[in-house]
Amino acid sequence: MKTASTIQALRAQLEPIRRAGKTIGLVPTMGALHEGHLSLVRTAKTQTDVAVVSLFVNPLQFGPKEDLAKYPRNLERDRDLLESEGADYLFAPAIEEMYPPGAVTYVTVEELSNRLDGLSRPGHFRGVATVVAKLFHIVEPTRAFFGQKDAAQVAVLRRMVRDLNFALEIVVCPIVREPDGLALSSRNIYLNPTERQQALILSRTISHIREAFEQGERNVARMIAAGQGTFATEPAARLDYLSIVDPESLAPVEAVNRPALLAIAAWIGTTRLIDNTILDPH
Repeated sequence: MKTASTIQALRAQLEPIRRAGKTIGLVPTMGALHEGHLSLVRTAKTQTDVAVVSLFVNPLQFGPKEDLAKYPRNLERDRDLLESEGADYLFAPAIEEMYPPGAVTYVTVEELSNRLDGLSRPGHFRGVATVVAKLFHIVEPTRAFFGQKDAAQVAVLRRMVRDLNFALEIVVCPIVREPDGLALSSRNIYLNPTERQQALILSRTISHIREAFEQGERNVARMIAAGQGTFATEPAARLDYLSIVDPESLAPVEAVNRPALLAIAAWIGTTRLIDNTILDPH
C-alpha cells in the first residue's frame, strides 16, 4: 500500500492508474477505523481496480463544542488495518494541506444541510460537503463508497454530486452492527460499559417502529409516537431526533407510501450516536 500526505504526491501516484484506464474507488474516512470502514474498503476492492482510502479528521464538520480535540486518532493502527485489507493507496494529509492558510471557499448544499444532523449540528454538512468535494477533485474516483449509517450525509453528497456534475457514482453500503444490534461507530469507543448497554436503545427503538411498519402501520405520527415510547424506557438516554423522512430530500413525510428513511440520533452520556433504517412498503 502506498501512502501520500500531500495532494501533489497522491496525484502523481494515481496519474499512471488513470492513464491506464483503470477504475478508482475512494473510501473517505476520518480514521479510527472499524469493521464498518473495512467493509467499504472490501466493497471498493470488488467494484474498482484500485482502492484509495483517505484518512483526515476534518475540522470543518465539528462545531465549537464538539469532540474534534478528543476524536480518536491512531494512524499506525489504521494503516495496518488498511494494509491487511489490501487497500492500494492511503491519503493522510495534514489540515494545512487540505485547507491552505487564507482558504475561504466552501460548498453548501442548501435545505438538505439544515435537516436531521444538520439541524442539530449547524455547519456540519457544509464541512462534509466541502472536504468531500475536495477529495473528489483530488482523487477523481470512478466510485466513492459510503456507509448507510450516515444516511443524511449520503443524501447531501448525492445532491452535491448531481448539482456540481461530478463524474462519479456514489455507492452506499449496509450498516455493520455488533451482534447485539449496536451500529458500529468510531465514537463507540467513548462509551463506558454501562453506556454501551444504554446505547442499544437506538437499535431497539428502530426495531420497534419497524415491527409496527411490517404489521401494516403507515402513519408516521403513530410510528414516531411508538418509537418515542420505546426510547423513554431508557431514561439515561437523551433523544436528539427521531424522524421519518424522504431519503433524498430529508424532508418529513406523513405516511410511508414509498421508501422512507427512519433516522434516530441520541446522546448516551456525552456521546452522540446515530442509527437508521429504510422502510420500504413495496
